[in-house]
Amino acid sequence: MSPDPQFVITALSVQMPAILRWSGAIAKRLRQFNIAVTGKKTSGSAATDALTLADLSLQELIVAALRDSDPIFRHCRIEAEESTGDLLRFAPEGDLVIALDPIDGTKQYRDKTGNGYATMLHLRTPEQVLYSLVYVPEKGESGWWLEVSEDRIACGPDDPSRPPLDVVRSLPTYSTENRPQSDRIYLIGFQHRDALAADKVTAAGLHGVAPDNMPGSIYELLARGEFGGSLIHSPNIYDFPVSTQIARQLGGDAVWVHNGEPVHFREMWMDDTADMLRLPGIVACSPDRQILKTLCELARDWNPDRYHTGESL
Repeated sequence: MSPDPQFVITALSVQMPAILRWSGAIAKRLRQFNIAVTGKKTSGSAATDALTLADLSLQELIVAALRDSDPIFRHCRIEAEESTGDLLRFAPEGDLVIALDPIDGTKQYRDKTGNGYATMLHLRTPEQVLYSLVYVPEKGESGWWLEVSEDRIACGPDDPSRPPLDVVRSLPTYSTENRPQSDRIYLIGFQHRDALAADKVTAAGLHGVAPDNMPGSIYELLARGEFGGSLIHSPNIYDFPVSTQIARQLGGDAVWVHNGEPVHFREMWMDDTADMLRLPGIVACSPDRQILKTLCELARDWNPDRYHTGESL
């Protein structure tokens, strides 16, 4: 039986800020060396196939912390992007899932082309995302936090002179009252057609942004209103649900474009090409219902097969 979700949320919010800050420090140090490794299959997407020793090492650390810091975590399932860590110590089944992405944005991290990579986790059920914590180690002077819980979206700079729990609890909060509107939409997952998809979004009256042009981590950019949403082909379930929680808490949603129905996590598929779990089809995500409508109308008839060989969408 899964534990009470509120108890897990409380434990994550207390225990994990220190772990993600430590993980970020390790990531920054390891980034100074040549740590690229092989191991993932070749999906045709450089962003998907990138893998480093940092991904493997950070996941080992985060999984160990979950195993050892509070017994309640062992009663949850773990879904992790990599295979490292004592994953068998956690529940083999149940509705409450802790999902991990040790380094979101591995290609940018590995190639040293930007500082928007992040280490992150979230808690969810088959229907809803309940808690998210994201740390962006190289944004700002000392890193950047995003925490999303049932009653707050908090986002802001880290301060290493203070305990991470104190910093996270004192972060500025964002809501529909103080968050600006943006028409910038993050596009990813369309393989070599990402730029084409971004151009189509721009032609529809928004501002499409392909992965190579992203100025940072989509999660904190979405929370603070610098981006208005995303359009993603078959998003993976380790990082995308954080955007879902942000959008829903701000009055929007994440929906399948072919029917406009809200996404859930009862239906997913194992992408053997990239070795990760994904939601099926194309998903639009935004706090703005009008943006969702525009994205659904635009992409409704695009090919739902992530790996189709044609040049068109």
